Amino acid sequence: MKLLVTGGLGFIGSNFIRQAIDDDSFSKIVNIDALRYGSDPRNLKDLRENRRYEFVKGDIADSGFVKKQLRGIDAVVNFAAESHVDRSIASPAPFVRSNIIGAYNVLEAVRRNGVSMFVQVSTDEVYGSAKAGESFDEESRLNPSNPYAATKASAEALAMSYYKTYGTKTIVTRCSNNFGPYQFPEKLIPKAIIRALKGMKIPIYGKGEQSRSWIYVLDHVEALKRVLLKGRPGEVYNIAAWNELTNLDLVDKVLSIMGKDRGLVENVEDRPGHDKRYSIDASKIRQELGWKPRHGFDVALRETVDWYLGNRSWWGRLATKSALHEAPWKL
Repeated sequence: MKLLVTGGLGFIGSNFIRQAIDDDSFSKIVNIDALRYGSDPRNLKDLRENRRYEFVKGDIADSGFVKKQLRGIDAVVNFAAESHVDRSIASPAPFVRSNIIGAYNVLEAVRRNGVSMFVQVSTDEVYGSAKAGESFDEESRLNPSNPYAATKASAEALAMSYYKTYGTKTIVTRCSNNFGPYQFPEKLIPKAIIRALKGMKIPIYGKGEQSRSWIYVLDHVEALKRVLLKGRPGEVYNIAAWNELTNLDLVDKVLSIMGKDRGLVENVEDRPGHDKRYSIDASKIRQELGWKPRHGFDVALRETVDWYLGNRSWWGRLATKSALHEAPWKL
Protein backbone atom coordinates (compact mmCIF):
# COMPACT_ATOMS: atom_id res chain seq x y z
CA MET A 1 0.00 0.00 0.00
CA LYS A 2 1.31 3.44 -0.98
CA LEU A 3 0.19 5.81 1.76
CA LEU A 4 -0.03 9.59 1.67
CA VAL A 5 -0.04 11.53 4.93
CA THR A 6 -0.97 15.20 5.07
CA GLY A 7 0.51 17.33 7.83
CA GLY A 8 3.08 14.68 8.66
CA LEU A 9 5.62 17.08 10.16
CA GLY A 10 3.24 18.13 12.94
CA PHE A 11 2.92 16.55 16.36
CA ILE A 12 0.52 13.65 15.73
CA GLY A 13 1.35 13.23 12.05
CA SER A 14 5.08 12.77 12.66
CA ASN A 15 4.43 10.27 15.44
CA PHE A 16 2.09 8.38 13.10
CA ILE A 17 4.72 8.18 10.36
CA ARG A 18 7.27 6.90 12.87
CA GLN A 19 4.78 4.22 13.84
CA ALA A 20 3.95 3.27 10.24
CA ILE A 21 7.33 3.39 8.53
CA ASP A 22 8.42 -0.05 9.77
CA ASP A 23 5.09 -1.71 8.98
CA ASP A 24 5.28 -3.90 5.89
CA SER A 25 1.68 -2.94 5.10
CA PHE A 26 3.07 0.30 3.61
CA SER A 27 5.41 0.08 0.64
CA LYS A 28 5.88 3.87 0.60
CA ILE A 29 4.83 6.79 2.78
CA VAL A 30 4.55 10.21 1.13
CA ASN A 31 4.32 13.13 3.53
CA ILE A 32 3.00 16.50 2.34
CA ASP A 33 3.23 19.43 4.71
CA ALA A 34 3.01 23.20 4.28
CA LEU A 35 5.69 23.79 6.95
CA ARG A 36 3.69 26.28 8.95
CA TYR A 37 4.43 27.17 12.57
CA GLY A 38 3.25 23.84 14.03
CA SER A 39 5.38 21.73 11.67
CA ASP A 40 9.07 20.97 12.04
CA PRO A 41 11.31 19.05 9.59
CA ARG A 42 13.42 17.93 12.55
CA ASN A 43 10.55 15.72 13.72
CA LEU A 44 11.42 13.18 11.01
CA LYS A 45 15.01 14.09 10.17
CA ASP A 46 16.15 10.50 10.76
CA LEU A 47 13.88 9.30 7.91
CA ARG A 48 15.36 11.54 5.22
CA GLU A 49 17.49 8.72 3.80
CA ASN A 50 14.79 6.06 4.13
CA ARG A 51 13.76 4.90 0.65
CA ARG A 52 10.24 4.15 1.83
CA TYR A 53 9.70 7.76 2.94
CA GLU A 54 9.25 10.87 0.78
CA PHE A 55 8.57 14.45 1.84
CA VAL A 56 6.91 17.00 -0.44
CA LYS A 57 6.36 20.59 0.66
CA GLY A 58 2.90 21.85 -0.24
CA ASP A 59 -0.43 23.17 0.98
CA ILE A 60 -3.65 21.13 0.86
CA ALA A 61 -5.49 24.41 0.20
CA ASP A 62 -3.86 24.28 -3.27
CA SER A 63 -6.16 21.96 -5.21
CA GLY A 64 -3.80 21.53 -8.18
CA PHE A 65 -0.94 20.49 -5.92
CA VAL A 66 -3.11 18.00 -4.07
CA LYS A 67 -4.46 16.35 -7.24
CA LYS A 68 -0.93 15.86 -8.54
CA GLN A 69 0.36 14.31 -5.31
CA LEU A 70 -2.47 11.79 -5.02
CA ARG A 71 -1.76 10.07 -8.34
CA GLY A 72 -0.85 6.45 -7.69
CA ILE A 73 -1.75 6.67 -3.98
CA ASP A 74 -3.71 3.85 -2.31
CA ALA A 75 -4.72 5.50 0.98
CA VAL A 76 -4.69 8.92 2.63
CA VAL A 77 -4.64 9.97 6.29
CA ASN A 78 -5.47 13.65 6.68
CA PHE A 79 -3.78 15.25 9.70
CA ALA A 80 -3.21 18.65 8.07
CA ALA A 81 -5.09 21.28 10.04
CA GLU A 82 -4.85 24.42 12.07
CA SER A 83 -5.40 23.02 15.55
CA HIS A 84 -5.07 25.51 18.41
CA VAL A 85 -8.41 26.70 19.81
CA ASP A 86 -6.98 29.99 21.08
CA ARG A 87 -5.64 30.84 17.64
CA SER A 88 -9.02 30.00 16.06
CA ILE A 89 -10.67 32.52 18.38
CA ALA A 90 -8.13 35.19 17.46
CA SER A 91 -8.33 34.50 13.71
CA PRO A 92 -10.79 31.94 12.29
CA ALA A 93 -9.93 32.46 8.60
CA PRO A 94 -6.82 30.19 8.47
CA PHE A 95 -8.87 27.43 10.11
CA VAL A 96 -11.57 27.66 7.45
CA ARG A 97 -8.92 27.60 4.73
CA SER A 98 -6.96 24.59 5.99
CA ASN A 99 -9.57 22.57 7.85
CA ILE A 100 -12.49 22.92 5.43
CA ILE A 101 -11.18 23.97 2.01
CA GLY A 102 -8.09 21.81 2.48
CA ALA A 103 -10.14 18.76 3.46
CA TYR A 104 -12.41 19.33 0.46
CA ASN A 105 -9.42 19.45 -1.91
CA VAL A 106 -8.04 16.21 -0.53
CA LEU A 107 -11.43 14.49 -0.77
CA GLU A 108 -11.85 15.62 -4.38
CA ALA A 109 -8.40 14.32 -5.26
CA VAL A 110 -9.16 11.04 -3.47
CA ARG A 111 -12.37 10.66 -5.48
CA ARG A 112 -10.91 11.59 -8.85
CA ASN A 113 -7.76 9.49 -8.44
CA GLY A 114 -9.58 6.39 -7.26
CA VAL A 115 -7.82 6.25 -3.89
CA SER A 116 -8.98 3.23 -1.92
CA MET A 117 -9.26 4.74 1.57
CA PHE A 118 -9.43 8.18 3.20
CA VAL A 119 -9.15 8.73 6.97
CA GLN A 120 -10.12 12.12 8.37
CA VAL A 121 -8.42 12.71 11.72
CA SER A 122 -10.79 14.75 13.87
CA THR A 123 -11.27 15.63 17.54
CA ASP A 124 -13.60 15.03 20.47
CA GLU A 125 -14.14 18.81 20.58
CA VAL A 126 -16.75 18.48 17.83
CA TYR A 127 -19.17 17.14 20.47
CA GLY A 128 -18.89 20.23 22.63
CA SER A 129 -19.01 20.15 26.41
CA ALA A 130 -20.17 16.99 28.21
CA LYS A 131 -22.23 17.02 31.39
CA ALA A 132 -20.90 15.37 34.54
CA GLY A 133 -21.13 11.59 34.17
CA GLU A 134 -21.79 11.84 30.41
CA SER A 135 -19.57 10.42 27.65
CA PHE A 136 -20.36 10.93 23.99
CA ASP A 137 -20.44 7.98 21.60
CA GLU A 138 -20.19 8.10 17.83
CA GLU A 139 -23.93 8.69 17.42
CA SER A 140 -24.05 11.70 19.74
CA ARG A 141 -25.01 15.09 18.32
CA LEU A 142 -22.17 17.39 17.30
CA ASN A 143 -22.19 20.75 19.06
CA PRO A 144 -18.87 22.57 18.46
CA SER A 145 -18.24 25.64 20.62
CA ASN A 146 -15.32 27.37 18.87
CA PRO A 147 -14.13 28.00 15.29
CA TYR A 148 -11.54 25.21 15.46
CA ALA A 149 -14.07 22.58 16.48
CA ALA A 150 -16.61 23.91 13.97
CA THR A 151 -14.17 23.59 11.08
CA LYS A 152 -13.26 20.04 12.10
CA ALA A 153 -16.95 19.13 12.27
CA SER A 154 -17.39 20.61 8.80
CA ALA A 155 -14.54 18.49 7.43
CA GLU A 156 -16.16 15.40 8.95
CA ALA A 157 -19.47 16.23 7.27
CA LEU A 158 -17.72 16.59 3.93
CA ALA A 159 -15.96 13.26 4.36
CA MET A 160 -19.19 11.44 5.19
CA SER A 161 -21.01 13.14 2.31
CA TYR A 162 -18.41 11.80 -0.12
CA TYR A 163 -18.97 8.31 1.23
CA LYS A 164 -22.74 8.57 0.85
CA THR A 165 -22.81 10.44 -2.47
CA TYR A 166 -19.82 9.09 -4.39
CA GLY A 167 -19.03 5.85 -2.58
CA THR A 168 -15.62 7.20 -1.56
CA LYS A 169 -14.30 4.96 1.20
CA THR A 170 -13.93 7.33 4.13
CA ILE A 171 -13.51 6.90 7.89
CA VAL A 172 -13.58 9.60 10.58
CA THR A 173 -11.74 9.35 13.89
CA ARG A 174 -12.39 11.56 16.92
CA CYS A 175 -9.68 11.54 19.54
CA SER A 176 -9.34 13.04 22.99
CA ASN A 177 -6.46 15.34 24.03
CA ASN A 178 -3.02 14.07 23.02
CA PHE A 179 0.30 14.50 24.76
CA GLY A 180 3.83 13.27 24.13
CA PRO A 181 7.07 14.12 22.29
CA TYR A 182 7.19 16.75 19.53
CA GLN A 183 4.09 18.63 20.71
CA PHE A 184 4.25 22.36 19.96
CA PRO A 185 5.06 24.51 23.04
CA GLU A 186 1.77 26.42 22.97
CA LYS A 187 -0.15 23.33 24.13
CA LEU A 188 -0.85 22.92 27.84
CA ILE A 189 1.56 20.14 28.84
CA PRO A 190 4.69 21.32 26.98
CA LYS A 191 3.90 24.92 27.95
CA ALA A 192 3.69 23.90 31.62
CA ILE A 193 6.97 21.97 31.40
CA ILE A 194 8.88 24.74 29.66
CA ARG A 195 7.53 27.58 31.79
CA ALA A 196 8.23 25.61 34.99
CA LEU A 197 11.77 24.92 33.81
CA LYS A 198 12.25 28.63 33.19
CA GLY A 199 10.72 29.56 36.55
CA MET A 200 7.83 31.33 34.82
CA LYS A 201 4.22 31.42 35.98
CA ILE A 202 1.99 28.77 34.37
CA PRO A 203 -1.32 30.34 33.28
CA ILE A 204 -4.49 28.35 33.96
CA TYR A 205 -7.75 29.58 32.49
CA GLY A 206 -10.35 30.47 35.12
CA LYS A 207 -10.11 28.20 38.15
CA GLY A 208 -8.56 25.35 36.17
CA GLU A 209 -11.66 23.21 36.61
CA GLN A 210 -12.02 22.36 32.92
CA SER A 211 -11.79 18.59 32.54
CA ARG A 212 -10.13 16.74 29.68
CA SER A 213 -9.48 13.11 28.80
CA TRP A 214 -5.84 12.51 27.87
CA ILE A 215 -4.19 9.93 25.62
CA TYR A 216 -0.51 9.33 24.93
CA VAL A 217 0.18 10.11 21.30
CA LEU A 218 1.74 6.68 20.62
CA ASP A 219 -1.53 5.02 21.64
CA HIS A 220 -3.46 7.37 19.36
CA VAL A 221 -1.34 6.64 16.29
CA GLU A 222 -1.54 2.90 16.91
CA ALA A 223 -5.33 3.27 16.90
CA LEU A 224 -5.18 5.25 13.65
CA LYS A 225 -3.13 2.56 11.98
CA ARG A 226 -5.66 -0.05 13.13
CA VAL A 227 -8.50 2.06 11.72
CA LEU A 228 -6.71 2.53 8.40
CA LEU A 229 -6.02 -1.19 7.94
CA LYS A 230 -9.13 -2.73 9.49
CA GLY A 231 -11.78 -0.03 9.90
CA ARG A 232 -15.11 -0.08 8.10
CA PRO A 233 -15.72 2.64 5.47
CA GLY A 234 -18.49 5.07 6.38
CA GLU A 235 -17.86 4.68 10.11
CA VAL A 236 -16.74 7.03 12.88
CA TYR A 237 -14.42 5.78 15.64
CA ASN A 238 -13.84 7.53 18.95
CA ILE A 239 -10.33 7.11 20.37
CA ALA A 240 -9.68 7.65 24.08
CA ALA A 241 -7.78 6.22 27.03
CA TRP A 242 -10.11 7.45 29.83
CA ASN A 243 -7.49 9.48 31.68
CA GLU A 244 -9.73 12.35 32.79
CA LEU A 245 -8.20 15.22 34.76
CA THR A 246 -8.92 18.86 35.41
CA ASN A 247 -6.39 21.25 33.91
CA LEU A 248 -5.27 22.22 37.41
CA ASP A 249 -4.73 18.60 38.47
CA LEU A 250 -2.80 17.92 35.27
CA VAL A 251 -0.44 20.85 35.82
CA ASP A 252 -0.01 19.75 39.45
CA LYS A 253 1.16 16.35 38.20
CA VAL A 254 3.67 17.97 35.84
CA LEU A 255 5.02 20.18 38.64
CA SER A 256 5.29 17.18 40.98
CA ILE A 257 7.30 15.21 38.42
CA MET A 258 9.62 18.18 37.97
CA GLY A 259 9.93 18.84 41.69
CA LYS A 260 8.51 22.35 41.25
CA ASP A 261 6.27 24.33 43.60
CA ARG A 262 2.56 24.75 42.89
CA GLY A 263 3.05 28.45 43.48
CA LEU A 264 4.01 28.69 39.81
CA VAL A 265 0.33 28.24 38.87
CA GLU A 266 -1.43 31.47 37.99
CA ASN A 267 -5.17 31.77 37.33
CA VAL A 268 -5.93 34.03 34.37
CA GLU A 269 -9.01 35.29 32.55
CA ASP A 270 -10.92 32.43 30.93
CA ARG A 271 -11.14 32.29 27.16
CA PRO A 272 -14.43 32.79 25.29
CA GLY A 273 -16.60 29.71 24.73
CA HIS A 274 -14.42 27.49 26.88
CA ASP A 275 -15.96 24.01 27.14
CA LYS A 276 -16.14 22.73 30.70
CA ARG A 277 -15.59 19.04 30.02
CA TYR A 278 -14.73 16.66 27.17
CA SER A 279 -15.50 12.98 27.48
CA ILE A 280 -15.97 10.31 24.82
CA ASP A 281 -16.79 6.61 24.85
CA ALA A 282 -14.26 4.57 22.86
CA SER A 283 -15.96 1.19 23.29
CA LYS A 284 -16.59 0.82 19.56
CA ILE A 285 -12.95 0.74 18.46
CA ARG A 286 -12.12 -1.67 21.26
CA GLN A 287 -14.93 -4.05 20.38
CA GLU A 288 -14.72 -3.88 16.57
CA LEU A 289 -10.98 -3.48 15.99
CA GLY A 290 -9.48 -4.87 19.18
CA TRP A 291 -7.54 -1.69 20.01
CA LYS A 292 -6.76 -0.52 23.51
CA PRO A 293 -4.12 1.86 24.89
CA ARG A 294 -0.83 0.29 25.97
CA HIS A 295 0.66 3.16 27.97
CA GLY A 296 -0.29 4.03 31.53
CA PHE A 297 -0.94 7.74 32.00
CA ASP A 298 1.48 8.47 34.85
CA VAL A 299 4.37 6.65 33.20
CA ALA A 300 3.69 8.29 29.82
CA LEU A 301 3.46 11.74 31.43
CA ARG A 302 6.80 11.24 33.17
CA GLU A 303 8.36 10.07 29.88
CA THR A 304 6.94 13.18 28.20
CA VAL A 305 8.44 15.48 30.83
CA ASP A 306 11.79 13.67 30.46
CA TRP A 307 11.64 14.08 26.68
CA TYR A 308 11.21 17.84 26.91
CA LEU A 309 13.93 18.14 29.54
CA GLY A 310 16.27 16.14 27.32
CA ASN A 311 15.41 17.92 24.06
CA ARG A 312 15.83 21.61 24.79
CA SER A 313 17.48 22.09 21.41
CA TRP A 314 14.22 20.98 19.76
CA TRP A 315 11.87 23.34 21.59
CA GLY A 316 14.29 26.17 22.31
CA ARG A 317 13.58 28.23 19.21
CA LEU A 318 9.89 27.24 19.20
CA ALA A 319 9.22 28.48 22.73
CA THR A 320 8.66 32.05 21.61
CA LYS A 321 6.75 34.69 23.55
CA SER A 322 3.63 34.04 21.46
CA ALA A 323 3.83 30.24 21.92
CA LEU A 324 4.14 30.60 25.69
CA HIS A 325 1.68 33.49 25.99
CA GLU A 326 -1.00 33.12 28.64
CA ALA A 327 -3.83 33.90 26.19
CA PRO A 328 -2.95 33.55 22.48
CA TRP A 329 -6.56 34.42 21.57
CA LYS A 330 -5.71 37.99 22.62
CA LEU A 331 -2.69 38.30 20.33
